Amino acid sequence: MKTLCFVIALLLGFQGKAQLEVAGVNVPLVFKSDESALILNGAGIREKYFMDLYVGALYLKAKSKEDQKIIDADESMCVKLHIVSGMITSEKMTTAVDEGFQKSTKGNTAPLQSKITQFKAVFAEKINKGDVYDLVYDKSKGTLIYKNSKLLTSIPGLDFKKALFGIWLCSEPADEGLKKKMLGN
Repeated sequence: MKTLCFVIALLLGFQGKAQLEVAGVNVPLVFKSDESALILNGAGIREKYFMDLYVGALYLKAKSKEDQKIIDADESMCVKLHIVSGMITSEKMTTAVDEGFQKSTKGNTAPLQSKITQFKAVFAEKINKGDVYDLVYDKSKGTLIYKNSKLLTSIPGLDFKKALFGIWLCSEPADEGLKKKMLGN
């Protein structure tokens, strides 16, 4: 009887596991985009000056630890950002995005400047603790930017997607620890 109770308890424990908890945020194991389902590759916390800023999660068609292949891939993927700090402002996010694009493009942002400006406009509206941004790449539509499940803009081109995903995955990422977690390490 003890064995049966143990097996039932074990099965019930696995049955509801459809998410991963990171810094108090429930990160779904699957991200559904249009008709495709993407799987969680990894998730972690973005920290700066010992403060937790957001939980970042990377979703791919198949798990991968190869940063450059992910950046270069012309296939559906998503970066989900869940804001966990009330200290993030539109200005701070815009500055961080500028720094991220500088690093991910190795200083060559000029060819993407209009797309970067379009992306930064997403952060013009007040950012609140609990907001969720989904940065979804779809090769036929470009990069779709959602805030709290509402589509804000769509930015065409694989070139932009590479620079955007490079913010977290390039050789000088926004946060090395977050990059490792997003890559499943």
